[in-house]
Amino acid sequence: MADPVVIATWPFGKVAVETASPLLTAGRPALDAVIAGAQAVEEDPTVHSVGFASIPDRLGRLTLDACVMDGRTLACGAVACVEHIRHPAALARLVMEKSPHVLIVGEGAKWFALQNGFLLEMPHTPESIREWYEKRPEFLKKAALRPPPASPDDINVADEQNHDTVTVLGLGRDGHLGGVCTTSGLGFKWPGRVGDSPLIGSGLYVDDEAGAAGATGVGEEIIRINGSFFIVEQMRSGKTPQQACELACQRVNATSVRRGVHPANVAFVALNPQGAIGAACTRRTQFRYAVGRGGKVELLTAIEIGPRV
Repeated sequence: MADPVVIATWPFGKVAVETASPLLTAGRPALDAVIAGAQAVEEDPTVHSVGFASIPDRLGRLTLDACVMDGRTLACGAVACVEHIRHPAALARLVMEKSPHVLIVGEGAKWFALQNGFLLEMPHTPESIREWYEKRPEFLKKAALRPPPASPDDINVADEQNHDTVTVLGLGRDGHLGGVCTTSGLGFKWPGRVGDSPLIGSGLYVDDEAGAAGATGVGEEIIRINGSFFIVEQMRSGKTPQQACELACQRVNATSVRRGVHPANVAFVALNPQGAIGAACTRRTQFRYAVGRGGKVELLTAIEIGPRV
């Protein structure tokens, strides 16, 4: 039997770890545990980049994205641009279990949710609406003065820190891996924008034979390198989780240099079948993450990987 381990992105991921760890210790499947952890973050009204308390897009609409993956079977499911559904991670699991598809989006995702017993709910909180109104004039002013974004730095001119996905990876007592990624995406994003979080291989990838990886940060740059799949394949070839995460950051930095833009704010976490973990971020991200094992939950700071000169 394996020693249970759970890892989650960002300090608010500690809530996810505290929720998932006892479930793993009790022998629950990894996927059950990590989804429960992610749902705890989706419910947290103080988190403005995951769940119903998040910052809306530039039209004031809140759309959520999520994906899940089972390392034992490679089964996976995802939803994107779904409105009025409180728990997109749970809905993504139903896509995996009750449909022949991997990804359902927009109105189709909402219809699928209603067919499976989800309720439509008002997605905003007073705090998120207040923040949107307060920052919207600044955002519109900056957007009007700038050309179309050519750099990851320009994607969210109002609040570039508001792209903090929660990714939760777990190793169960049975030795199987599970993962989930859930987010509202960039605050003030273009309507219809989808980042890496609901894309299997970009925001999340899980395979019992190699390991699990997840991402957070500017999704466009994570998609560009297929970040989570890249990390898992590095582990499959013999790299440690830490080495694999650092290599992914190096690749993000290298692609930014090739495009002549500043390196994007991204971070990665990884977990292998033996329970070893890894985490790394690009230099400007200041990434902290939560880890639970052996009954202990702690916040750690990731290694920063700057561009090579």
